[in-house]
Amino acid sequence: MRAIDYFDRGHDIDPESPCLIDVESGETLSFAAVRTQTIRIAAALHAAGFRNQQPIALYGPNSATIMVALLAIWRANGQWVPVNTRNAIDANAAYLDYVRCGWLFYHSSQADDVAALKARVPGLTHFVCLDRPHDGDPSLDQFICDSELDSLPDFSDPFGKPDDVVGLFPTGGTTGPSRGVVVTNLGWGTMIETLAQAVDGRTETPVSLVVAPITHAAGPVALATLSLGASQVILPGFDAPAVLDTIARHRVTHVYMPPTALYSLLDAPELARSDTSSLKIFLLVGSPVSPEKLRQAVEIFGPCLCQTYGQVESPMIVTWLSPEDVAAAASGDRPERLASCGRPSRSVRVAIMGEDGALLPDGEAGELVVRGVLVSREYYAMPDATAEVRTHGWHHTGDIARRDKDGYLYIVDRKKDMVVSGGFNVFSAEVEAAVTELAAVRECAVIGIPHEKWGEAVHAIVVADNIGETEIISHAKARLGGVKAPKSVAFVPAIPRTAAGKMDKKALRAAYWSGARMVN
Repeated sequence: MRAIDYFDRGHDIDPESPCLIDVESGETLSFAAVRTQTIRIAAALHAAGFRNQQPIALYGPNSATIMVALLAIWRANGQWVPVNTRNAIDANAAYLDYVRCGWLFYHSSQADDVAALKARVPGLTHFVCLDRPHDGDPSLDQFICDSELDSLPDFSDPFGKPDDVVGLFPTGGTTGPSRGVVVTNLGWGTMIETLAQAVDGRTETPVSLVVAPITHAAGPVALATLSLGASQVILPGFDAPAVLDTIARHRVTHVYMPPTALYSLLDAPELARSDTSSLKIFLLVGSPVSPEKLRQAVEIFGPCLCQTYGQVESPMIVTWLSPEDVAAAASGDRPERLASCGRPSRSVRVAIMGEDGALLPDGEAGELVVRGVLVSREYYAMPDATAEVRTHGWHHTGDIARRDKDGYLYIVDRKKDMVVSGGFNVFSAEVEAAVTELAAVRECAVIGIPHEKWGEAVHAIVVADNIGETEIISHAKARLGGVKAPKSVAFVPAIPRTAAGKMDKKALRAAYWSGARMVN
């Protein structure tokens, strides 16, 4: 099906039920109202010269309006270009120019950034300000004022246009400029159906909290639950007290957050007096979660915690670790599975591959590779880069993993983040998991730093309270042995992150390595 068809399925369950609840503005829109708005916006786009399958960028904070605009892009059969407002302007301008984006819907709070984009991206020629007229650009209300509901072209076919492009999604950009990942209706629909099936059936009246950026994984999660008829309660950004209050006030059943947000909730003084009993699905995705903090979360939030693994090139749900799996592990039944990202979803085949292209047996660490319709088509206008990650008949994720005898997968590290010390491979994620077992440690990033004898030494960068280097090293040595334990620890107030929310290990390593000596 087309991406918009999944929203329409949710609409058909009960058109008058609440669809979007914007906490900041107080606005509530029914499914019927949202559907009408998307048709009017799509019709206005085509009346204004939009051509079928053109890219359209969205730029602004989470809101009901930006969610409507996203759905309208798909109604118009456009290609969504997510733009992260936390990126540097130069990076956003370069990406919009690279994917040849000509349209930008933005919020007036980003007006200064948009002025810079106008100056730097000559192909960006059509602008709509979502909340008010600005600098000669029409407001969304002005843009759609003359549109007719029956003037929208019909883009459907009996097969749901499987090869049409849903979006051009930027990679994290940790190793260079972001690449545009081309995702089709077939791949996007596979993701939506797989994720919806995983989280469905736990309540008759699902209510989903949208607090992570819609431009990131929160967008796919929202569409998956929209297809189930779920109301979307939208916050402009993450704030632990506001999240806890919203969960209680709106009886939220489904929530997506990265692990860092979970850690903030666990540290929040308000948690002890907050009612989170309505939660049925608390989905963690984006980076590995500390097994000890996951166990703590199950004690507090109940048997609702779950995890998926994916990447932009094979989005969201390559693997699935169910609430039942997590709850059992937290209670002591196979506790090692708290470190697992789950088993392969039904939409893909997953294997572990050695450097020579041979598939490895259970227990051995190698690169996690994927095949199936969930895998994206290509990198936009980058055939060589596409070919590089599609060797031996698989998509190569760049993640090192191992599989146990029951089929559970464990992400060991990124290939580029592995530390080679004295000829031994040390997986940074394994060391990070051991260090964050300590209650005083909130976050940990492990990198290799120069060492004259070993080449690299294991170094931990830690956000913590009331704990010293000796205690951290001793704990890690007891858990992992002397080779893998950090040889040094640096304490910082915060770990730098990329715009996608991942630990910026490239920036961390740069403080220790000169350009000529940089490894990994």
